Amino acid sequence: MPLGLLLSGCTGLPSLDGRSASSALEDTAGTRLARAIAPHIAAHPARTGIYALSAPLDAFAARALLAAAADKSLDVQYYIWHGDQTGRLLFEALWQSAQRGVRVRLLLDDNGVAGLDPTLAALDAHPNIEVRLYNPFASRSMRALGYLTDFSRLNRRMHNKSFTADNQASIVGGRNIGNEYFGAGHETLFEDLDVVAVGPAVGEVSKAFDLYWNSASAYPAASLLEAPGPQAAARLEADFAAARTDPGSAAYVKALRETPLVRELLDGRLPLEWTDARLLRDDPAKTLDTTGRTDVLLLAELLRSTARPEKSFDLISPYFVPGKEGAAALAALVQRGVAVRVLTNSLAATDVGAVHAGYAKRRHDLLRAGVRLYELKPTAQRDAPRGSRASGSSSASLHAKTFSLDRSRTFVGSFNFDQRSALLNTEMGLMLDSPALGRQLAEGLDKQLPRGAYEVRLTAAGDLEWIERGDASDTRYATEPGAGALRRGWIRFLSVLPIEWLL
Repeated sequence: MPLGLLLSGCTGLPSLDGRSASSALEDTAGTRLARAIAPHIAAHPARTGIYALSAPLDAFAARALLAAAADKSLDVQYYIWHGDQTGRLLFEALWQSAQRGVRVRLLLDDNGVAGLDPTLAALDAHPNIEVRLYNPFASRSMRALGYLTDFSRLNRRMHNKSFTADNQASIVGGRNIGNEYFGAGHETLFEDLDVVAVGPAVGEVSKAFDLYWNSASAYPAASLLEAPGPQAAARLEADFAAARTDPGSAAYVKALRETPLVRELLDGRLPLEWTDARLLRDDPAKTLDTTGRTDVLLLAELLRSTARPEKSFDLISPYFVPGKEGAAALAALVQRGVAVRVLTNSLAATDVGAVHAGYAKRRHDLLRAGVRLYELKPTAQRDAPRGSRASGSSSASLHAKTFSLDRSRTFVGSFNFDQRSALLNTEMGLMLDSPALGRQLAEGLDKQLPRGAYEVRLTAAGDLEWIERGDASDTRYATEPGAGALRRGWIRFLSVLPIEWLL
C-alpha cells in the first residue's frame, strides 16, 4: 500500500473548539402542534399519548407531515439515511421546513450516510439547518481504511432513531430512513415498528437528543465536508424535484396528500393511547468509553426498569444474539412458568448472515429450555394487508425491535437483542405501560407466526427441524429452508468463532 494512501486513512479529526452548544426549544406552546395537543395532555396529566406506526406508508408520511406541521424546530437523529427516493423526499421535507424559518438540527451517524457528503454539505449551508456527523470517519474518500487505523472507535456506532417536531411530538422506533424501511421499490421490505408520542416522553426524547448533539462524538458537518459551491442549493432543489417526479416516488407523494394521521393529530382526532412511558437510552459516553463502565449502558437501565413477567414474554428482534447469559435468562423465565416466544429472521430472510451465526449457536440450548423459536420467512410480507406497502417488494426481512411482558408492558426502540447493541452501539427506546399495544403485538404474533414464520423445534433425536404450516399439511425441513449449502456452511463456520461480542 502506498505510504500516501495509508497516511490519508490516519488523518485526525478536527478540533471541537468553537463548536456551539444548543438545546431543544422550550418556547413552543404557541405552535400548532402544542395547541392541538394541550387539551388532551391536560386531560391525562403525567401520561404520554402514543400511536403505533406499523404500516410503512404511514411511517413515512408521519415523518414528512410532522416536518410540515412544525412551526419552530425539528430535531432529527438517525443511524442510516439513504439517498434514495424516500431519503430524498424526507430531506426535502426538512429543507422546506427550514425555508419557512424552522430551526432544523440533523444528527446522523457517519457510517450510515456514505455517498451523501455533497447533499449534507448543501443542507448544512442553509442558515436554518445544522448538520452534525456522529463518530465520523476522518478521511472522506477512504472510509474503509479508517477501520484499519481506528477500529476500536469506528466499531462503535450511534444506532438511535428519533424525529421530534417543536418539542411536542416525537417518532421513536426501529426504522432508519430509506426505501427498504418504507416499502419502496422491489427490494427487501423491512418489517418494522415506530410509535408517535406526545406528552412528557417527548421532553425526555429532546433531552436525549441534546445530550448526543452536544457530545464529544458529534462533529459539525462543515468541519469535515468540502464546502458546497454557489450552485449547491439550486442543484439540491433540482434533485428534490427529480425525486418527486420519479415513478418510484408516486405512492409516497400520494401518501403525503392522503394520509390523515398528522391532520387527525392537529384536529385532536388521532386515537392516542394515554399511558405511562419512560425513555431508556445509552449515554453517548459509551461511544468513546474504554473502561467498560456499566452506568452508560441502556441494557443495565433496561434490566433495572423492567419488572419480571409472570405469564408471557414475547420478543421480536431481527438480530438476536442472546449470548450465554441471555439464553440462560430466557431459560430461567420458562422455568418460572413464563411462556417465552422469540421471533427473529431466518437465514434466508436476514440481511446480516454473520449475526445469524451468533444466534444459531444458541438454538439447541433455547429449545431444550422450552423457549419457542420462530424465524421469519422471506416471503412473509406477500400476505401483508393491502396498502401496507407502496409496491411489490420481493422479499421480507424483520427489522422491528420490541418485546412485550404479560401483554401489557412493551418496549419499542432501536435496541437489538444482541451483543453489539448491549456493549458497542448506542441505543434508545420507549418502555410503555400499554395493554393496547401489548395485546396488538401478541395478537399480531398469534396471527403472523403460523403463516409468516418457520417454527424451529427439536426432533426426538435432538436435531433441529423447521416447520412450515400449510392449509392441508405441514412441511418439515431438516436444514435451514431457503438457504443454500454454501451459506449454511459459512454460518456453521462463523458460529464456532469467538466473535459474539462483535455481533
